[in-house]
Amino acid sequence: MTTGLLELPLNGLHAELGGKFVPFAGYSMPVQYAAGVMAEHLWTREKAGLFDVSHMGQVRLPLDQASALERIAPIEVEGLAEGRQRYGFLTNEAGGLVDDFMIARYADSFVIVINAARRAEDLALFEKHLAGFEVISHRALLALQGPLAESALARLLPDVATLRFMDVRRLTWQGSDLWLSRSGYTGEDGFEISVPVAVCDAFARALLAMDEVAPIGLGARDSLRMEAGLPLYGNDLSETISPVEAGLSWGISKSRRPDGAKAGGYLGVGVIASHLAGEAARKRIGLVPEGRAPMRGGVPLFLSETSQTQIGEITSGGFSPSLGHPIAMALVQSDTDADAPIWGELRGKRHPMRQVDLPFFKTSYKR
Repeated sequence: MTTGLLELPLNGLHAELGGKFVPFAGYSMPVQYAAGVMAEHLWTREKAGLFDVSHMGQVRLPLDQASALERIAPIEVEGLAEGRQRYGFLTNEAGGLVDDFMIARYADSFVIVINAARRAEDLALFEKHLAGFEVISHRALLALQGPLAESALARLLPDVATLRFMDVRRLTWQGSDLWLSRSGYTGEDGFEISVPVAVCDAFARALLAMDEVAPIGLGARDSLRMEAGLPLYGNDLSETISPVEAGLSWGISKSRRPDGAKAGGYLGVGVIASHLAGEAARKRIGLVPEGRAPMRGGVPLFLSETSQTQIGEITSGGFSPSLGHPIAMALVQSDTDADAPIWGELRGKRHPMRQVDLPFFKTSYKR
């Protein structure tokens, strides 16, 4: 173990399961288990994978802070219905992304899940603009993803079968209060379960005792989200990339757009409004490299094998186990023709790539 890293509440279970640990966002986390990344990825696509995402921050926000949150996030918060959740992002004065998050509305409060690597920046923004929020430290966060996730989880919590995509609910398991949402970072149908630390080991073991459930590490989590065409903060999202450039315009609520009932009023609105009007300098695209060699983040991109003018760079890339070939996402100049061939320069040699629509792999959420 690397010293100075935080440990997940289920650290002992991960070690028992043969997890290989790596540093990630200040935590010691399992990147894979004995089966390996490829097998874990395919298992999640075919059955149900259990992910420990307890490194992510959980924040409870009073309901009366909805309008305050709308000053730092271009989403509709006040109109979010009880029992539902929404994807959103925090912005800065330059129109860049401070972080992306999920927000759920329960009867008595909102619960926001933020990225571990952005915790300090997010909480600083919350301290400045919000009141009465609580950082939750006594709960773990698990995700069960895959086509068999519902049938597995329903053995412990029968009511989960009634949830649809982006529903949230509080349910009880062995006397403990669980907070559930139904979404999925993998593109598969699945659930996120906030569990009191005191019972998270027993709950995880109850799931892992089922034949269709296996533990899944960070490696497969990354390849699964890339296939789903989902951006990752630090790769595809940053404080210098606007939500429009990142391909997240759909995440800006209609009411918060320039012609909406609650237009503007959030950090970076001028820049983001101009980008919505077609003035964004960059755009996120999907790419498929020719051959079998993956091209990863940082690879510079060009419009020909000999051009000296760089048009962008890969932000995320790797091998797609489901498709059997490499995939990549990139940020390129917005005037790049959608049919133009792209060349990536890897170790001094140019390699051809073709542009494709996102996602690479069809999502299967329960609507």
